[in-house]
Amino acid sequence: MTNIDAHHHLWDLSSRPQPWLTTPEMASLHRDFILSDYAATAAEAQIGGSVLVQVLPDAQETREFLALAARSETVAAVVGWADLTRPDLPDELGALSGSPGGEFLRGIRHLVQGEPDTRWLARDEVRAGLRQVAAAGLVYDLLVLPHQLPAAIETVRALPELSFVLDHLAKPPIASGELQPWADLVRQLAAEPNVAAKLSGVSTEAGRTNWDASVLRPYVEVALDAFGPERLMFGSDWPVCLLAGSLPAWTETARTLLADAGLTPAEQEAVFGGTATRIYHLTE
Repeated sequence: MTNIDAHHHLWDLSSRPQPWLTTPEMASLHRDFILSDYAATAAEAQIGGSVLVQVLPDAQETREFLALAARSETVAAVVGWADLTRPDLPDELGALSGSPGGEFLRGIRHLVQGEPDTRWLARDEVRAGLRQVAAAGLVYDLLVLPHQLPAAIETVRALPELSFVLDHLAKPPIASGELQPWADLVRQLAAEPNVAAKLSGVSTEAGRTNWDASVLRPYVEVALDAFGPERLMFGSDWPVCLLAGSLPAWTETARTLLADAGLTPAEQEAVFGGTATRIYHLTE
């Protein structure tokens, strides 16, 4: 089975500024990261396909990503952005699917982690938009922080017709070593059958340069126990992962963690490709 990276980004500062990269702690990422860069490091990590995920709340970025996927041998799907609250959302989703490369659109994501309203996902207009995402046959990626998980749990329960994917395990507080209440909330979310999760972004939550597999192990074990390998998928979060190490290094660490957890080769294949292929319909 082809190894799949279920979560990475790209950006070109000459075509679209990235204001979130202008802080001192993000300075090393304030440069271009283009597809050829990603393809080279992905090949080194023996990754054969990927899911390209939106960076900015910008529909034009999504259109550009779709067009890029259409001419790429690496990108197998795109998770884009659309305004969930717009009344003509079905038309917008249809326009994205009908644009060049639109057949690669597999999901929608919003930067919920940046919303000051912890219950943003529970808003009526947001739920209405999520129903339209489901009607379009798309997945919804959940980008939330631990304190936003209660609203995410309610939303997943309220919309059983929609397939959700939790990004970055909701960014657990690994640097502080805390497991609760994150672990209990993740287990509640995973109890709903219409949600999967990405084993991604955790190295950057561990203090960036101050981590190893043993630091991440308790959090990965919670995710494996909660979701199982059939609902867990590997993601690099490249190039953000470069704050904590290379893509090949994170890939190798993830493999070590899965093997140490006692996963069979077939279960490891599910995390490194099978789950993402099924959830994002990568064979279509």
